[in-house]
Amino acid sequence: MQTGFRGKHLISLQEWTKEEIDTLLDVSFDLKKKFAMRERTPILQDETVFLMFFEQSTRTRNSMEAGITQLGGHAHFLDTSNMQIAHGESAKDTAVILSSFGHAIACRNCFWEQGNKYLRELARWSRAPIINMQCDLYHPLQGLADLMTIQEKFRNTERVKVSIIWAYATSHKKPISVPLSQALLFPRYAMDVTLAYPKGYELPDWAIEQAKQNAEENGGSFRITHDQEEAYRNADVVIPKNWGSWVTNQSDAVVDDLLEANRHWKCTEELMSLTSKNSIYMHALPADRQNEVDDSVIDGPHSVVYDEAENRLHTSKAVMALTMGGRA
Repeated sequence: MQTGFRGKHLISLQEWTKEEIDTLLDVSFDLKKKFAMRERTPILQDETVFLMFFEQSTRTRNSMEAGITQLGGHAHFLDTSNMQIAHGESAKDTAVILSSFGHAIACRNCFWEQGNKYLRELARWSRAPIINMQCDLYHPLQGLADLMTIQEKFRNTERVKVSIIWAYATSHKKPISVPLSQALLFPRYAMDVTLAYPKGYELPDWAIEQAKQNAEENGGSFRITHDQEEAYRNADVVIPKNWGSWVTNQSDAVVDDLLEANRHWKCTEELMSLTSKNSIYMHALPADRQNEVDDSVIDGPHSVVYDEAENRLHTSKAVMALTMGGRA
């Protein structure tokens, strides 16, 4: 099967075939090796990517900016509050104009029930590929980096036990896009995936059904539990991370009664002792230290969070290299 990448939008990995994702990962590993050996990779010489941010960013912005520089191109950082978007300019007009100026548009818009729709409207009108840097539903760049990290640590992902676990946090109300992307992606690589959360923090029904279908079609498994100890027990990979209760609470309040009732959902050394011998702790960062996780865990021997964060660079480069410059 031949696959054309140039101009292909990346809004959700669910819309990419497994073969296409495998190619993304192959390119990511190759670019990582070349970066370690200080080999130049001017694949996108003089090309431009526009980075539109409706929210704050550390890893995503810098992995994209550093990545396009290392590929020979240039990034324009665009704070949308300083664009005409703030005065009501349409997604159509923004997409048509920016795609006539450069070679890709990347956008982060996590506003609930708005972000994904906005990205798809950009994609409808853009002549250049649209790259999702996180929306209200998906975070494909993070999902790729997470999968790359698991492949590095375990080589063969078949039957690897991965637990995506809700955790208590008060820093800000986090979108569901990271756990949702992981829940959809990991079963496609034959992993045994457990999604654990207190009642009230459900992911959308359509996402759960798709995750189960992905597992059935690819030799993995997918289950849900409301018992965090069960999720940690014998797990090879644990990913304890907060997400907001979008189903039951559409307010802007970060702390509410439901959140406070689940303060005990925290990654501790005691819970990590239930995991498999060579288990790893992952987090997309920033972690809400002392709420989501004890310092002794995130800074301890099981933690691979900095490897995971570094892989954001290499996977972002692969996405840009293929969608901006790959075979049409």
